Amino acid sequence: MTQPTPIRRAPGRRPGLLDTALMLAAHAVPVLPLRAGKVPFGNCPDCTGNACGGRPNMKSTGPCTCTDVCHAWAAATTDPHTLTSPLWAFAWRRAAAVAYHPGGAGLTVVDLDNAAAVAWARETLPATRTVPTTRGEHWIYQGVTRSANAVRPGVDVKSHMQYARWLGHGTGRVSELPEAVRALVVKEDTTPARAEVVSSPSTPWDRSIATGCRHTERFVRTGLERGLTLVRARTESGAGSQAFGAARFLAIQHTACPGPCALEALGEQIVAAAVSVGVPEPYARRAVTNGLQTPSGRAA
Repeated sequence: MTQPTPIRRAPGRRPGLLDTALMLAAHAVPVLPLRAGKVPFGNCPDCTGNACGGRPNMKSTGPCTCTDVCHAWAAATTDPHTLTSPLWAFAWRRAAAVAYHPGGAGLTVVDLDNAAAVAWARETLPATRTVPTTRGEHWIYQGVTRSANAVRPGVDVKSHMQYARWLGHGTGRVSELPEAVRALVVKEDTTPARAEVVSSPSTPWDRSIATGCRHTERFVRTGLERGLTLVRARTESGAGSQAFGAARFLAIQHTACPGPCALEALGEQIVAAAVSVGVPEPYARRAVTNGLQTPSGRAA
């Protein structure tokens, strides 16, 4: 962000938080105050229990146009007049933090809640802007996706219909939202697939097509079977992201091979496994294709 111009402080508000909110709003980042406990302020009496019908941009559309700090993330705004209005003064006097709506700013926040989650992200996701948090890091990407909590241990994805605490500008360049993050939150069909799966591999992996692979056939098949077992075990959710992980693991195993290793044939079997537990085939193929990229970004 460029350096913001000085902001006139409104009397009766908490200067530091309001100034931060106005700075973000001036850069098209929708903001709202949070009270103690990192939670939004409760709805006004007219909106309690969603009696007003909700805001038009919430899950259930409604006619509410309340200008108070209502409806959690949906209250986030870039309007300086709203932010400094008497209706918001009560909230700013009691605010403990500033939050922003990532999706409204065209962003996605991967919230990594502990050291293990951070280590996973460093091994799996492309580098991007990072912001330190109390227990981990926020990884900021350019692009919007669905939001979901606990997509894997210690990892939440915050974008559309969510808020994130503002903890500073962070360091590093903001990267484009990778398919690997979308894979974590895609809503997967948990209904068992039909008997005939269109993804069934037509060309099985063997030495005749993997002429440049340095591994034994037993080694390759053992790694593949372990990945397929993990994918098939995800009968409730997460099979798509597991398919990405299985494909990524296989690609890493073959980075030292002169090639070709016919990883596409292995990938077809992972796609078939994901589809067999209900993952939509187009998504399964995207996840596996993304996974079959080596750490250097070169196609495996």
